[in-house]
Amino acid sequence: MEVIERLILMLEKDIIPVVPEQGSVGASGDLAPLAHLVLPLLGLGQVWEGENIYETAEILEKHNLEPLTLGPKEGLGLINGTQFILAHAIKGLEKFEYLLDLADMTAAMSLEAYRGSESPFKKELHDIRPFEGSKKVAARMLKFLKNSENMKAHEDCERVQDPYSMRCVPQVHGASRNAYEHLKQMAETELNSVTDNPIILSAEESISGGNFHGQLMAMPLDYATLAAAELGNISDRRSYLLLEGKYGLPRLLTESSGLNSGFMIPQYTSAALVTENKTLCFPASADSIPTSLGQEDHVSMGSISGRKFNQVLGNLVNILSVELMFAAQGLEFRRPAKCSKIIEENFAILRTKVAKLEDDRLIGKDMLAIAELINDRKFIVN
Repeated sequence: MEVIERLILMLEKDIIPVVPEQGSVGASGDLAPLAHLVLPLLGLGQVWEGENIYETAEILEKHNLEPLTLGPKEGLGLINGTQFILAHAIKGLEKFEYLLDLADMTAAMSLEAYRGSESPFKKELHDIRPFEGSKKVAARMLKFLKNSENMKAHEDCERVQDPYSMRCVPQVHGASRNAYEHLKQMAETELNSVTDNPIILSAEESISGGNFHGQLMAMPLDYATLAAAELGNISDRRSYLLLEGKYGLPRLLTESSGLNSGFMIPQYTSAALVTENKTLCFPASADSIPTSLGQEDHVSMGSISGRKFNQVLGNLVNILSVELMFAAQGLEFRRPAKCSKIIEENFAILRTKVAKLEDDRLIGKDMLAIAELINDRKFIVN
């Protein structure tokens, strides 16, 4: 209890260990980062206090705290586990859940601007291919488009079908939702598991097993990374469609594209981020380099999986901010037609930070302002 109480006390006093993000191979636990995590218990290593880094001994003295002396098995219990991998998974899951919801709303706003069809989201279509993710996304799309005047305007047009990035939102976003649910299930199991080694089962029995091996989390993290990257991939395609100058929208979403670049360059940014995410999709769990003189001859590299997952999610925020900016601009050319209530509310939220583009201006700050709205969870997604 003394160890647990000290960890809680350090959190309460905002004394946070300095932990390097690189150095774990995700087997035999996350040994290197977790060692840094618990060094301050022994009066060693460094800690954050506020925004500054200090030697642990200095901060313990400041707070009248003595270093702990660990007892039998406590050192192994603290460092021979998968908590580093798991922490990245939990952080990513919490962000991914919101971005999945936001991606659906953003796609609906783009469809409004494009004046596409809502028929691909009908319940009957998805009941005959009943994946949970796609069924959920289809239902959400219909909710976002309910009572839209833009959808009504599309009813008698000559278009037979929309491009895939508009029409296949349930299938693509739905697949990403399935990956999210899988990672969530694995993380919940891991949260309630014992992952150190050896395991003492009783006073008579101790087993040297492999519960510390990170493969069980590494593979679903790699899967979720791909799922997050695909949300960005299809988002960029919708952004591009809005620039083409079709179906009543001006080229580059500006009325004077000969003299103005409009939204050409932000789409460059989106494309670059999509490709960066693709390069981050190589599964770290597919690699293994032996360590510990060959005793640890297969490792998960799960810590890299967790870090890449969060990198991709960070890029996804910026990709979706570009699509939201384009979709809002597209809606300006559909007035006086009104969107659904929830799309109009989100349009108004975006317009509190970013004005309609008339002539060319510096729009880097606009992209960052929308990204900030996303990170602050300001958009209504349910």
